[in-house]
Amino acid sequence: MTTQVIYHGVACYELVGPLGRVLVDPFLTDNPVADVAADDLPAPDVILASHAAWDHMSDAARVALRTGAPVICGTDTAALLVEAGLPESQIRRTVWGIRVRVGPITVHPVYCAHWSQARLADGTTITGTPMGFVVAVQDGVPVYHFGDSAVTREMELIGRLHRPVVGLLGVTQPWSLVAPGAGEVASGEMSPAEAALAAELLGVRFAVATHYDDPDNGDVKAFLAAAVAADTSGQRVPLALRPGQALVLDGDTYRVVPE
Repeated sequence: MTTQVIYHGVACYELVGPLGRVLVDPFLTDNPVADVAADDLPAPDVILASHAAWDHMSDAARVALRTGAPVICGTDTAALLVEAGLPESQIRRTVWGIRVRVGPITVHPVYCAHWSQARLADGTTITGTPMGFVVAVQDGVPVYHFGDSAVTREMELIGRLHRPVVGLLGVTQPWSLVAPGAGEVASGEMSPAEAALAAELLGVRFAVATHYDDPDNGDVKAFLAAAVAADTSGQRVPLALRPGQALVLDGDTYRVVPE
C-alpha cells in the first residue's frame, strides 16, 4: 500500500491512497504552473478548501460540480461555492476541531494563523475561519496541509495530537500572483526558517515545501537547508516538488516520481 502526495503548483495537492483520493486547495485554471487542467483531474472522494483566497479554492466548485465530490470548508468559502451553483448537499461547513468523515476518510481541520474573507456578488464582504488540515488516505500516514498558516506554537499541539508524517509547509509566496499595493511584500506566511521550525514543531518526517510558483526560488532552496539544520530527530527529509511530481510513501521507503 502506498500514499501519493501529488503536487499541482502553488498549494494544490492530490492525496491518493487505499482509503481514497483527496483534492486539497484546488487552484488550477489560473495557476501559472499547474501541470493539469481542472477538468482533467480524476474525480476526488472529497475536496478540501482551506480558506476563501482564490489561489486556494477557485476551482473547488468547478471540480465538485463535474464530479459530485463533497467540499469541506469554512463559512465564507461555502458562500462563494453556493454562488457558483454548488448545491448545499455537497458542502460541509466546519471549523477547527470538528472532524468530518467521508466514507473511510476522516478530515481533521486544525488551527491556521491566517485570514479568510470573501467578496460576494452583491458586493458584501464576509469573513470566515481559515483552516489547516490533517488527513490520511492510508492508515498511519497522516498528511498536514498548512492552509497558509504562519508559524505558531499550536503546531506543536497538532503534532502531538495527530502525528503527521508529511507536512506541506509554505516557505515563500507565489510571487507572480502577489497583488500590487503599498510597500513591498517581503515574505510568505512563513519564511524558510519559520517553515523549518514548523516542521520541527509538527515532528514530521517529510518536510515538503509549498506555496510557490518557482521550485528554483531562493526561498525554497533556503528551506531545504534550514529544515536539515532545525532537525533534532536526525530523520527528517526535506523536499521540494515540481508540479506534476509525487512523493510516494511505501512503508519505510519513499521516492519522488517522476525523478
